[in-house]
Amino acid sequence: MLKIGDEAPDFTLPSDSGTTVSLGDFKGSTLVLYFFPKADTPG
Repeated sequence: MLKIGDEAPDFTLPSDSGTTVSLGDFKGSTLVLYFFPKADTPG
């Protein structure tokens, strides 16, 4: 479990354009992650 202030582990996810994007691709940049629920799901 991560705690406040911990460095985020590297991860890779599919993008909306069909490619994959890794957190490491943005090393040294400011990045805002926005997670939202899938359509028609609770939450």
